[in-house]
Amino acid sequence: MSTAVVAVAQSINIEGMTCASCVGRVERVLAAVPGVDKVSVNLATESARVESSQPLDFALLAQAVDQAGYHATPERPPSAPAPAAPAPTLAHPGGGRAVLLAALLSLPLLLPMLLELAGVHWMLDGRLQLLLATPVQFWLGARFYRAGWLALRARSGNMDLLVALGTSAAYGLSVYQLLTSTSAMPHLYFEASAVVITLILLGKWLEARAKRQTTSAIRALQVLRPDSARVRRGTQDVEVPIAEVGPGELVVVRPGERVAADGVVVEGASHVDEALITGESLPVARHAGDHVTGGAINGEGLLLVRVTAVGAESTLARIIRLVEDAQAAKAPVQHLVDRVSAVFVPVVLVLAVLTFAGWWLASGDAERAIINAVAVMVIACPCALGLATPAAIMAGTGVAARYGILIKDAEALELAHRITTVAFDKTGTLTEGKPSLAALEPVGVDEARLLQLAAAIQRGSEHALARAVTDAAAARLATSAGVVDAPTATGVTALPGRGVAAMVDGARLILGSTRLMQEEGVALDVLSVRATELERQGLTISWLAASNAPQPAQLLGLLAFGDRVKPQARAALEALHAMHIQTILLTGDNQGSADAVGKELGIGRIIANMLPADKAATVAGLKTVGACIAMVGDGINDAPALAAADVGIAMSSGTDVAMHAAGITLMRGDPALVAAAISISRRSYSKIRQNLFWAFIYNLVGIPLAAFGLLNPMVAGAAMALSSVSVISNALLLRRWKPDHQKGQA
Repeated sequence: MSTAVVAVAQSINIEGMTCASCVGRVERVLAAVPGVDKVSVNLATESARVESSQPLDFALLAQAVDQAGYHATPERPPSAPAPAAPAPTLAHPGGGRAVLLAALLSLPLLLPMLLELAGVHWMLDGRLQLLLATPVQFWLGARFYRAGWLALRARSGNMDLLVALGTSAAYGLSVYQLLTSTSAMPHLYFEASAVVITLILLGKWLEARAKRQTTSAIRALQVLRPDSARVRRGTQDVEVPIAEVGPGELVVVRPGERVAADGVVVEGASHVDEALITGESLPVARHAGDHVTGGAINGEGLLLVRVTAVGAESTLARIIRLVEDAQAAKAPVQHLVDRVSAVFVPVVLVLAVLTFAGWWLASGDAERAIINAVAVMVIACPCALGLATPAAIMAGTGVAARYGILIKDAEALELAHRITTVAFDKTGTLTEGKPSLAALEPVGVDEARLLQLAAAIQRGSEHALARAVTDAAAARLATSAGVVDAPTATGVTALPGRGVAAMVDGARLILGSTRLMQEEGVALDVLSVRATELERQGLTISWLAASNAPQPAQLLGLLAFGDRVKPQARAALEALHAMHIQTILLTGDNQGSADAVGKELGIGRIIANMLPADKAATVAGLKTVGACIAMVGDGINDAPALAAADVGIAMSSGTDVAMHAAGITLMRGDPALVAAAISISRRSYSKIRQNLFWAFIYNLVGIPLAAFGLLNPMVAGAAMALSSVSVISNALLLRRWKPDHQKGQA
């Protein structure tokens, strides 16, 4: 017997990465650690995700990272709130303060060039230029030497190595000219080396500020975590740290307070604002028996809530983990960038050497040759390449989470933009999932007995139809003395996609679909006409029969259930059709009920009477060349189809199994979020393509211009710094996205 191997995922923080080449080096050293199966390093989040078949010692991973020239720290525990990243400020050592100081030292060096544009010819003394440029080069620019040396030691290259070599060449040439030239005003390039370092430091500072904004969605969710809770213990309400609250305890939530933990309201009524958790724009009413989510804001009423989940198992903690995992993941398109980055720095160094050799041989001017080679090294920065994809993914997944769309991984975000067909489950997805018993048709027994037997079989089941039966039994079989008890069922067996079987009063009873009755040889002729009439009305039919072999199976009656279509479903389907996306209805329900819903919603293709395996097979069959299939569902029976689809989309109002099988989870049962999820995917993928275009174009245009002497090092440094900032700024435009169905709302 084979044993399935479960992958163990571990996230670690990586300090010191500056460009896409760094990402490749960290991935290589981590992949070489024994036991590591898969590694994904993200430059924007400065983190690595390591997967293995068994738990790995963090010390081994940290040692490998340290040997590559970086520093690794363990990720915080899932239940612990992440500290907010400090905003880069002018007072932050190595951040804005370094930029300001470098600018003050570089400005006098740049001033003669600026004055010359105004017709004023003035030059700073060479020794004073040396005095100003040296601290910029070797103190404020020391980070480039350290990182470049570590890259060389690891037999690799990165952006820092290019900057260190390029500015050192300009600085060294200036010192040589100052010491050997007999001219009173030798050609010096101290301003080039100092200004390049200043501009790159400025770019890094702006980049850090912009990157902080891409993680704003995570921080917005983290601040929802209450620090304490008011717990009712005995007759006392005691305020305790949230870590001391356990499942089953009663939490008091006053008006205006945040709900301390996931739970069920046992007393009180109020409206609860869940906007940052589900994206629901308006507060929702909550009464006794309703579920509330930790982090939501209570409205006008006092609530007494029985806790069901805390810490890492809470809804809020799971949402944060999903968003963090998605932002740390690597999109498939990023693999192309990784391959380019792996050879980028060595190629640039070769081009710089060729530039130097070409200019020297062609003109005999070593000074000019060095400056042009420096410009090549400075303009060629792989930073933007490394940030292009993760910055867009972080911004896209963050804004999606704000509106109740949780994207589990970057692959789902990338794939969703290509969706051509969306297959919908019916019950709980397009309908409210709260069916009620609409009709009873007994055969050989009275209505009360038929309902009693059905309730006996369904007691204890969480299926929506089962709840409808037990609720109807409780209401209809009540007498002046109380509720008439249903008989006890034993040996209850679920028949997936078909129904349920059980022993009741010594007889084997089966309750379920027409397919189940046909399999059991139950004759349905006596009620077939009535069943067809009910199905045409859009009702779902379940049959109850006694099946005791070798005796012939005996029909006892049918139960018809009604389930209203969600009010927003029609508009949701129209939005998909406007996006030129086909829709299909896949349901285990009968054909008549499915046709009624399909007609009401304008769905052209309807496939009914499906088992879970049938749904999965149908979805797999739709995946032809050029097609991208999404499946939307909420139940356990939808999980195989969700996994079989290119993109699985689960309703969080459904089961955990469905959410685990899906790549995208909708935090509220609104089908309009399906079109919204595709919309944000399209916008995000568009930003990825734009970012990659700009990242590549900077180098494709800049390197030849520098090699042909058309760019001086200062202009090259400014362009290089701007490349990273422009890529992140472009990605941040995604934060302005809003679902179409919410546009215009206050």
